Amino acid sequence: MWAEGESEGLQTLGIVVVVWSSLKLLHYLGLIDLSDDKIEDELEMTMVCHRPEGLEQLEAQTNFTKRELQVLYRGFKNECPSGMVNEETFKQIYAQFFPHGDASTYAHYLFHAFDTTQTGSVKFEDFVTALSILLRGTVHEKLRWTFNLYDINKDGYINKEEMMDIVKAIYDMMGKYTYPVLKEDTPRQHVDVFFQKMDKNKDGIVTLDEFLESCQEDDNIMRSLQLFQNVM
Repeated sequence: MWAEGESEGLQTLGIVVVVWSSLKLLHYLGLIDLSDDKIEDELEMTMVCHRPEGLEQLEAQTNFTKRELQVLYRGFKNECPSGMVNEETFKQIYAQFFPHGDASTYAHYLFHAFDTTQTGSVKFEDFVTALSILLRGTVHEKLRWTFNLYDINKDGYINKEEMMDIVKAIYDMMGKYTYPVLKEDTPRQHVDVFFQKMDKNKDGIVTLDEFLESCQEDDNIMRSLQLFQNVM
């Protein structure tokens, strides 16, 4: 029998993985510094000459200042001269982050969460919008972003098949470092516990309202949302 605490732990792990892995990607692309040196050091450096169209609009739409956006854009252009990142690049990057597992499926889901316009590529504007939510968004904004990641078919609900796919993707990504060691029925047990907790009206699907309510009742999830609050 799967311990309830261990199953609920995966729910918290899922939130942490969403934020942490997203930040690792952004760090790889030069968008943020995850070392002890703060972004303020970068802000003192020379401004980029070329700015993306609508910088003022991005400043209004995100929680970043114009100077921060300029630094972020410089890093993005240095690593992505084309100004776009495709899904294959996502998968290659995540393969480096998780060399002992298979991160391709999780990278696929994460890519589509970033690619909100479903164009097949993620632009600078997509990145800073997501980064703004993950780092400086409200609790509701962060949880909505996570819900959208879990809602694979984007129908406004999370069903058991979608949650099973997400759980398996996390386990595959962690690879041999998965603990406890994965048993054949472990993902299903996690999904069952997830739905027992989140599916308030027991109709077999989890709505956004149910997801928000359940997550905000969980102290561990609430703490996990604050882990990267001061990265920038």
